[in-house]
Amino acid sequence: MMLDKVLIANRGEIALRILRACKELGIRTVAVHSKADRELMHVRLADEAVCIGPAASAQSYLNIPALISAAEVTDASAIHPGYGFLSENANFAEQVERSGFTFVGPRAETIRLMGDKVSAIEAMKKAGVPTVPGSNGPLPDDEAKVLAMGRHIGYPVIIKAAAGGGGRGMRVVHTEANLLSAISVTQNEANASFGDGTVYMEKFLEQPRHVEVQVLADGQGNVIHLFDRDCSLQRRHQKVLEEAPAPQIDETARQQVLKACTDACLEIGYRGAGTFEFLYENGEFFFIEMNTRVQVEHPVTEMVTGVDIVKEQLRIASGEPLSIRQEDIKLNGHAFECRINAEDSRTFTPSPGRITLYHPPGGLGVRMDSHIYTGYSVPPYYDSLIGKLITWGETREYALTRMRNALDELLVEGIKTNIDLHKDLVRDAHFQQGGINIHYLEKKLGS
Repeated sequence: MMLDKVLIANRGEIALRILRACKELGIRTVAVHSKADRELMHVRLADEAVCIGPAASAQSYLNIPALISAAEVTDASAIHPGYGFLSENANFAEQVERSGFTFVGPRAETIRLMGDKVSAIEAMKKAGVPTVPGSNGPLPDDEAKVLAMGRHIGYPVIIKAAAGGGGRGMRVVHTEANLLSAISVTQNEANASFGDGTVYMEKFLEQPRHVEVQVLADGQGNVIHLFDRDCSLQRRHQKVLEEAPAPQIDETARQQVLKACTDACLEIGYRGAGTFEFLYENGEFFFIEMNTRVQVEHPVTEMVTGVDIVKEQLRIASGEPLSIRQEDIKLNGHAFECRINAEDSRTFTPSPGRITLYHPPGGLGVRMDSHIYTGYSVPPYYDSLIGKLITWGETREYALTRMRNALDELLVEGIKTNIDLHKDLVRDAHFQQGGINIHYLEKKLGS
């Protein structure tokens, strides 16, 4: 049976996105919010709303007892974590299930397996997913062995924290002379940031692209992929603009990696929506991590496949098998997504404040996922994302033209935004050609 009532353990545009999917499936909703988020759109639209604490995330959206208590008092049947916050926290998923609620996502043991980069790489190797040449596990304490590994892999190498994420806990090493000191610094940072000093070593690819594969699995033996996305336009390891499908990919390599991802889901008993992230260079894919949640950039995949990923998440959590088969999914056209942030386009300084005018763009093939409205005040306590502008077209060129036009139509006044940055990017000659690498944007910005 379909879930009766879902508590949305998140805020902003993804909370509104989940609420809309619930409404379409006839599921009642509970919005939780901090004291700073009383005026969020999904709070106004939900069937019930519960304040779970003050503005600070640690006392509200990251407060597991408060979230579970809110589910109990509202008699919710499930909790959807969205992305960010507790979405990939295995302990949260475990406590949700132990408390008698359904966690809309993978099982806790799967989140734990894929959350540790070392165990994730080991699992992917076993499942036949291509990985980056590396230490194949945590680095040993033996300095001679570590130095030998570096020589075998070949410089440059990158040292990564096993529990890292979001671009933190990693350091590139170009020479053997700097290897041991870089490992020590990364271990200390990893301990401070993640409470786990385990690090590993990989070959550092010089000019790779960031390409990811979207999958859905019902935990009942049915797995599908929804093709790939390119997320190479990044600043400080944070994605800025995404597209689907990834342009200029070797088709043989693409088909091989798509199959490897679905096979891996069967191998690890995956359930829910997930994303395999790869570096792609010289026609080869190299696995870097798996995100066990819905992604910020999921709309571009929805636009080119026609599959509602959030609704599929809810169906899977209800115990239903996948509603679609692989042969039903056809790639149709091209899509782009621009992440609209409340920040200065040049300095990237956050710009909270009251929005005095908001006018979203429209027209065929244009989608705006946003929780903002005229009069809404963007709080200073959370991520600066205020919306996602998505366009679709029969071809990449057509979708990009629509994005240029949509960005020209989009008005957000009263605060600073990165709209001007996106206007520049979608007119950039190299980006228009497709196939740029992950370092391109930082070089362009000189940062």
